[in-house]
Amino acid sequence: MKASCSKKKFIALLAMLLGSSGLMAESPIGFWQHEKEPVWIEIPADETSGFVRRNDNNPDGVGFEMLKALTLLDEESSRWSGEVYAAKLGEFKPAVIEMVDDNRLRFTVKVGFLSRTVEWRRVIEVPAN
Repeated sequence: MKASCSKKKFIALLAMLLGSSGLMAESPIGFWQHEKEPVWIEIPADETSGFVRRNDNNPDGVGFEMLKALTLLDEESSRWSGEVYAAKLGEFKPAVIEMVDDNRLRFTVKVGFLSRTVEWRRVIEVPAN
């Protein structure tokens, strides 16, 4: 178990280092913390999904796939389309995911005429409970 955790930390650190050097610029791979809530997610190396790794408001949600079908839209602007789980609606909704910079990720979900944008900031690891 510890080897797996260390491996994940190494991959996240490598992604951050490569991203900051421009070799892997604007990649969503790694760990992210919600801008206002005590929630952390991980986008693994396959870049097609995202999983809740810690949620202090809902510990039962850990491991939940909250982002799926992530597909690169435009490499120049670092934008992806995907589906994000809208907890209040209880279902996945189409979203645009955008790298604001190497350390900020923005999810914009549209439901009818309304939209909601949430930002996440990159972290090296998910803190222990």
